[in-house]
Amino acid sequence: MRDPQGTANTDDKNELAKDRTDWAEDRTLLANERTFAGWMRTGMAAVALALGLRAIFGEAEPVWLPKTVATLFLAIAIVIFWSARIQAGKAQRRLDDHHAEAQPVHLFTLMASVFSFAAVAVGYVLWTL
Repeated sequence: MRDPQGTANTDDKNELAKDRTDWAEDRTLLANERTFAGWMRTGMAAVALALGLRAIFGEAEPVWLPKTVATLFLAIAIVIFWSARIQAGKAQRRLDDHHAEAQPVHLFTLMASVFSFAAVAVGYVLWTL
Protein backbone atom coordinates (compact mmCIF):
# COMPACT_ATOMS: atom_id res chain seq x y z
CA MET A 1 0.00 0.00 0.00
CA ARG A 2 1.04 3.62 -0.45
CA ASP A 3 0.56 6.34 2.06
CA PRO A 4 -0.83 9.79 1.02
CA GLN A 5 2.67 10.98 0.03
CA GLY A 6 2.96 8.12 -2.50
CA THR A 7 5.61 6.02 -0.70
CA ALA A 8 5.27 2.29 -0.21
CA ASN A 9 4.20 1.01 3.17
CA THR A 10 7.10 -0.52 5.15
CA ASP A 11 4.98 -3.50 6.17
CA ASP A 12 4.29 -4.33 2.51
CA LYS A 13 8.00 -4.14 1.70
CA ASN A 14 8.82 -6.43 4.58
CA GLU A 15 6.16 -8.91 3.48
CA LEU A 16 7.49 -8.93 -0.08
CA ALA A 17 11.03 -9.44 1.21
CA LYS A 18 9.84 -12.36 3.35
CA ASP A 19 8.09 -13.91 0.33
CA ARG A 20 11.26 -13.65 -1.75
CA THR A 21 13.27 -15.24 1.04
CA ASP A 22 10.75 -18.08 1.38
CA TRP A 23 10.84 -18.72 -2.38
CA ALA A 24 14.64 -18.74 -2.34
CA GLU A 25 14.60 -21.28 0.48
CA ASP A 26 12.17 -23.46 -1.49
CA ARG A 27 14.44 -23.27 -4.54
CA THR A 28 17.40 -24.27 -2.38
CA LEU A 29 15.49 -27.28 -1.02
CA LEU A 30 14.67 -28.43 -4.53
CA ALA A 31 18.25 -27.83 -5.67
CA ASN A 32 19.42 -29.97 -2.75
CA GLU A 33 17.23 -32.82 -3.97
CA ARG A 34 18.58 -32.47 -7.51
CA THR A 35 22.14 -32.48 -6.18
CA PHE A 36 21.42 -35.63 -4.18
CA ALA A 37 20.04 -37.29 -7.32
CA GLY A 38 23.16 -36.23 -9.22
CA TRP A 39 25.43 -37.82 -6.64
CA MET A 40 23.36 -41.00 -6.71
CA ARG A 41 23.84 -41.11 -10.50
CA THR A 42 27.57 -40.64 -9.99
CA GLY A 43 27.60 -43.58 -7.59
CA MET A 44 25.71 -45.71 -10.09
CA ALA A 45 28.29 -44.73 -12.73
CA ALA A 46 30.98 -46.12 -10.40
CA VAL A 47 28.99 -49.37 -10.18
CA ALA A 48 28.74 -49.48 -13.98
CA LEU A 49 32.47 -48.83 -14.23
CA ALA A 50 33.10 -51.74 -11.86
CA LEU A 51 31.00 -54.03 -14.06
CA GLY A 52 32.73 -52.77 -17.19
CA LEU A 53 36.21 -53.29 -15.77
CA ARG A 54 35.31 -56.77 -14.66
CA ALA A 55 33.87 -57.57 -18.10
CA ILE A 56 36.86 -56.20 -20.01
CA PHE A 57 39.58 -57.62 -17.78
CA GLY A 58 37.74 -60.73 -16.61
CA GLU A 59 40.27 -63.12 -18.14
CA ALA A 60 43.31 -61.24 -16.84
CA GLU A 61 45.83 -63.03 -14.66
CA PRO A 62 45.88 -63.19 -11.73
CA VAL A 63 42.11 -63.69 -11.55
CA TRP A 64 41.72 -61.74 -8.31
CA LEU A 65 43.14 -58.51 -9.78
CA PRO A 66 40.17 -57.41 -11.95
CA LYS A 67 37.80 -58.47 -9.19
CA THR A 68 39.70 -56.36 -6.67
CA VAL A 69 39.71 -53.30 -8.94
CA ALA A 70 35.98 -53.71 -9.59
CA THR A 71 35.40 -54.04 -5.84
CA LEU A 72 37.32 -50.81 -5.27
CA PHE A 73 34.89 -48.97 -7.55
CA LEU A 74 31.95 -50.57 -5.73
CA ALA A 75 33.36 -49.29 -2.44
CA ILE A 76 33.75 -45.84 -3.98
CA ALA A 77 30.10 -45.99 -5.06
CA ILE A 78 28.98 -46.81 -1.52
CA VAL A 79 31.03 -43.90 -0.14
CA ILE A 80 29.41 -41.61 -2.71
CA PHE A 81 25.90 -42.82 -1.79
CA TRP A 82 26.40 -42.18 1.92
CA SER A 83 28.26 -38.91 1.48
CA ALA A 84 25.38 -37.66 -0.65
CA ARG A 85 22.88 -38.79 1.99
CA ILE A 86 24.76 -37.08 4.82
CA GLN A 87 25.16 -33.78 2.97
CA ALA A 88 21.59 -33.76 1.63
CA GLY A 89 20.24 -34.51 5.10
CA LYS A 90 22.24 -31.66 6.64
CA ALA A 91 20.96 -29.18 4.08
CA GLN A 92 17.37 -30.43 4.30
CA ARG A 93 17.31 -30.06 8.09
CA ARG A 94 18.68 -26.50 7.95
CA LEU A 95 15.95 -25.28 5.58
CA ASP A 96 12.20 -24.90 5.91
CA ASP A 97 9.79 -25.63 3.11
CA HIS A 98 7.18 -22.99 2.43
CA HIS A 99 5.40 -23.71 -0.84
CA ALA A 100 7.52 -26.59 -2.15
CA GLU A 101 7.05 -30.09 -0.78
CA ALA A 102 10.52 -31.28 0.13
CA GLN A 103 11.40 -34.94 0.44
CA PRO A 104 11.78 -36.12 4.02
CA VAL A 105 15.32 -36.98 5.13
CA HIS A 106 14.42 -40.63 5.72
CA LEU A 107 13.90 -41.03 1.96
CA PHE A 108 17.53 -40.00 1.40
CA THR A 109 18.52 -42.71 3.87
CA LEU A 110 16.30 -45.27 2.15
CA MET A 111 17.77 -44.48 -1.26
CA ALA A 112 21.36 -44.65 0.00
CA SER A 113 20.59 -47.96 1.72
CA VAL A 114 18.98 -49.53 -1.35
CA PHE A 115 21.75 -48.38 -3.67
CA SER A 116 24.42 -49.59 -1.23
CA PHE A 117 22.74 -52.98 -0.93
CA ALA A 118 22.62 -53.22 -4.72
CA ALA A 119 26.35 -52.37 -4.95
CA VAL A 120 27.16 -55.08 -2.40
CA ALA A 121 25.01 -57.54 -4.37
CA VAL A 122 26.90 -56.66 -7.55
CA GLY A 123 30.16 -57.25 -5.68
CA TYR A 124 28.94 -60.64 -4.52
CA VAL A 125 28.00 -61.60 -8.07
CA LEU A 126 31.36 -60.40 -9.39
CA TRP A 127 33.29 -62.51 -6.89
CA THR A 128 31.20 -65.63 -7.38
CA LEU A 129 31.42 -65.71 -11.20
